[in-house]
Amino acid sequence: MTMDISSVLQGGYQHPLSRSWQAERQLTKSMFMYPIFITDDPDAHVTIASLPGQARWGVNRLEEFLGPLVKKGLKSVILFGVPMTCEKDGRGTPADDPNGPVILAIKKISQLFPSIYIACDVCLCEYTSHGHCGILHEDGTINSVPSADRIAQVALSYAQAGAHCVAPSDMMDGRIKAIKRALIDNGLGNKCTLMSYSAKFASALYGPFRDAAGSAPSFGNRKCYQLPPAAKGLARRAIIRDVNEGADIIMVKPALPYLDIISDAKELASNHPLAAYQVSGEYAMIVAGANAGVYDLKTMAFESVESIVRAGCTLILTYFTPQFLDWLDEN
Repeated sequence: MTMDISSVLQGGYQHPLSRSWQAERQLTKSMFMYPIFITDDPDAHVTIASLPGQARWGVNRLEEFLGPLVKKGLKSVILFGVPMTCEKDGRGTPADDPNGPVILAIKKISQLFPSIYIACDVCLCEYTSHGHCGILHEDGTINSVPSADRIAQVALSYAQAGAHCVAPSDMMDGRIKAIKRALIDNGLGNKCTLMSYSAKFASALYGPFRDAAGSAPSFGNRKCYQLPPAAKGLARRAIIRDVNEGADIIMVKPALPYLDIISDAKELASNHPLAAYQVSGEYAMIVAGANAGVYDLKTMAFESVESIVRAGCTLILTYFTPQFLDWLDEN
């Protein structure tokens, strides 16, 4: 049988180099942001059983932890506070404590590694007595207006401490506008990036993170503010809203089950950088599969992040960041 000329595609990817040319965007070290957990014990190094290879770190251990990664090409981190000894309350007062783990870590990393881009997750769940991401009404439901105001206060405190980026993950209505207004009113509107967890879904994949951060709610769940997994339309509306409220970067979380939403975000926020968070459960599943002999870890990790980039992302938050700093040198 004579094959039609237009049917022959394999000649375009028969060589490793020509295969790489088929990608619209190549992976680089600058595309990876490393999520790290900072606890209020300054000398801590506590491994997290459900999140293989990850740990909670104290500020006094950051030089030994991050130094080797910076030498390998680490460009950015996002900080998550893990308070273990503070007194929590209904409004998350410890979240912006000047002597709390996040603000101390911002200053420490800035001093040790001036080239590192520092983002801070902004949420109240790690600091509230009830474990929810905002301030509650007496009946236990979310009180959106004071929640957004409180989130904005915390974001401003991180920016004033020297964070290059604040990233609210709470999913409270109106918090992007509130944060942007607070940054502008305090002279930081053009000095601090606002990265919004715009489409954050109520996912089963957050389990290891909640172990790591101690952020599980004490009652109920977060389904009234995080998006329902099937809610494509709501996700699109949330992305459009956050663009209009002043977000500088749009994020989708989790990543792999929501590649269609990433693709939608690329369309709806075409002029914005687009991030995705390959969350703790995604990472743990890939590691578990490799440990069970289902596939090679490096091969699967590359396939997973390349699918995220293919969907439209330019920034990937992943616990695989240290490995990619090595793997990208090998390729």
